[in-house]
Amino acid sequence: MLFWILVAALTAVVAVILLYPLLRGAKAAENIRAGEAAVYRDQLRELDRDLNGGLITPEEADYARAEIGRRLIAVSADELEQTPKPARHHRFTEAFVLLVLPVLGLCLYLTTGRPDLPSQPLEARLENPGNDVAVLITKAERHLAEKPDDGKGWDVLAPIYFRTMRVNDAQVAYRNAIRLLGPTPVRLDGLAETLMAVSDGVVTEEARQVLEQSLTLEPDNPRARFYIALSMEQAGRPNEARQAFEALAKQSPSDAPWLPLVNQHIAMNGGAPAGNDPAAPGADPAASGANQAAPGNPTQQDVAAAETMSAGDRQQMIRGMVDSLDAKLSEDPNNFEGWVRLVRSYAVLNDKDRAAGALKRGLAAFPPPGEQGRQLLALARELGIATEGAKQ
Repeated sequence: MLFWILVAALTAVVAVILLYPLLRGAKAAENIRAGEAAVYRDQLRELDRDLNGGLITPEEADYARAEIGRRLIAVSADELEQTPKPARHHRFTEAFVLLVLPVLGLCLYLTTGRPDLPSQPLEARLENPGNDVAVLITKAERHLAEKPDDGKGWDVLAPIYFRTMRVNDAQVAYRNAIRLLGPTPVRLDGLAETLMAVSDGVVTEEARQVLEQSLTLEPDNPRARFYIALSMEQAGRPNEARQAFEALAKQSPSDAPWLPLVNQHIAMNGGAPAGNDPAAPGADPAASGANQAAPGNPTQQDVAAAETMSAGDRQQMIRGMVDSLDAKLSEDPNNFEGWVRLVRSYAVLNDKDRAAGALKRGLAAFPPPGEQGRQLLALARELGIATEGAKQ
């Protein structure tokens, strides 16, 4: 009942707002005519002041007085001739506002709304959240507000915060989980990624220290090793970064999903991709062929040619590979990994305009409401690429 009372009150307010200009129209016209007469009388008084002050000659004053007097007489005559008329009503418009608009609104609500749906206060929704992520998060937050020392709760909530881009809350949750449950590689890596997200993709000194702590617990952790190598690249130490990425590539299986990205960073730091050599110990030729066939990955001929090139020629070859990947994605945009590599490639090449353009095209193929679209936006924030125009 309260809902319908509010609807009726809002309808009445809107109707009054719409009808007010129609009801005051005649009075406004009368006020305009009265204002014209007052303006002419002021002009006559001003004309006398100008004549007394010697600003105009008597002949000019007589001519101006005659013209102003003519206009004043015309306005005054109109006022005398007009007889009071009843206020003009816009019957059709008023009926439309008072009757048709509310009926149309009601029909639209009955068609698209759910008037039969019972009220669902927050407490009821918290009891049965279903698949509503926002309600699930609210429920978890209430639980942690009552029991802030529940480490498992913080441990579950931290990655959810991060996936929903609440990075500051994710940072607090990861710190609480580590404090209460102890450090693990997963928690430390999550905290490091959160710190990087807060700093727009830069591996800060604090994030690096967290990653190094993760490596003490798991020395072969590819996630931490990648970000430490990335910190060297961001710090302007390409030789150290290349060596770190090459060591990670040698450690990684031939079919590791992160290997194409590692190879890309190796090439961008002046090295030759190391993950596509079929003669490498333990390499899987079938997997190597699959990787080479992926859009934008270097072929075996590219790797061999890169080893004999100068730094300038190698950089030109890398630019050609990126342009080739761009062209292939224009023909077949349904390649999420390809868009990730393309956006990151342009960013590393310091071509932010093309990176933003690639991001926009990638989001057209994988819209932001989806998981892959959100990952592209997170990558853009990590690389410092503007996302406002890309969302449109």
